[in-house]
Amino acid sequence: MGKHGKRYQDAAKLIEHGKSYDPVEAMGLLKDTSTTKFDGSVEAHIRLGVDPRHAEQMVRGTVGLPHGSGKVVRVAVFAQGDKAAEATSAGADFVGADDLAEKVEAGWTDFDVAVATPDMMGRVGKLGRILGRKGLMPNPKAGTDTFDLQRVIIELKGGRIEFKVDKGGIIHSPFGKSNFEQEQLVDILAALTDAINRARPKDTKGQYFRSLTVAATMGPGIRVDVPGLLARAAA
Repeated sequence: MGKHGKRYQDAAKLIEHGKSYDPVEAMGLLKDTSTTKFDGSVEAHIRLGVDPRHAEQMVRGTVGLPHGSGKVVRVAVFAQGDKAAEATSAGADFVGADDLAEKVEAGWTDFDVAVATPDMMGRVGKLGRILGRKGLMPNPKAGTDTFDLQRVIIELKGGRIEFKVDKGGIIHSPFGKSNFEQEQLVDILAALTDAINRARPKDTKGQYFRSLTVAATMGPGIRVDVPGLLARAAA
C-alpha cells in the first residue's frame, strides 16, 4: 500500500482520531481537508447494522438533495408517443424507444440515469446485461420505471440521488462538491441521513447507524455525529 502525499498527511493532522464531530464542525473540516486544486466531490460512507444478504434487510431509496449535488446529470428516457414528448419537454438529454434501445445494444451508455415508462420495460429488460452491470436499469423502487416522467426528470436534474446498501452493509454516496457552503453541506447530509433512517427495515434490531464518515476527494475521513444530523433534519 502506497504512502499518502504531504497534502493528505497535513489534512489528516486536523482530524482527531476516533472523534465523532458535530455536523457543522465536520463540514468545516471537510472543506479544510479537501486536498485537490479543483472542486472535488464529497462523499458519505454510512455503515449500517443490517445484513443485506437477507432481502428483508435491504436498504435502498431515493432522496432529493436540498441544494442539488453539484453534478450535471444526463438522463436517458425510453418512451414513445406523447410520453416521449413529455420527456423532451422536461429536459431529458436523450429520448427514444427502439432506436435508443438499439443504440444501447451497440454499447452506448453515455448517460448517468435511465428512465423508462412501464410499457417500454419489456424492451428495456432485454438490455439488462448492459444496463444492469452499470447500475442503470430502471426500476420502480428507484422511481425510474414510471409514467410520471416530468416529475422524475426534474427531480433527477435537480439533484435527486439513489442510495443502496452494498454487500458489506455500507452505503457509499456522493452528496455535493467541496466548493459548497458549509451550511449547505450540513443540510444535504442531514437530508440523506434522514432518508436512510426512514428506509430502516422493520425487523432490524440493535444499532442501525454504526458509523458515518465523510471525505473530500483524496482527503481523509471525518466521522460525523448521526444524532446531530437527524436533529438537523427534524428541525
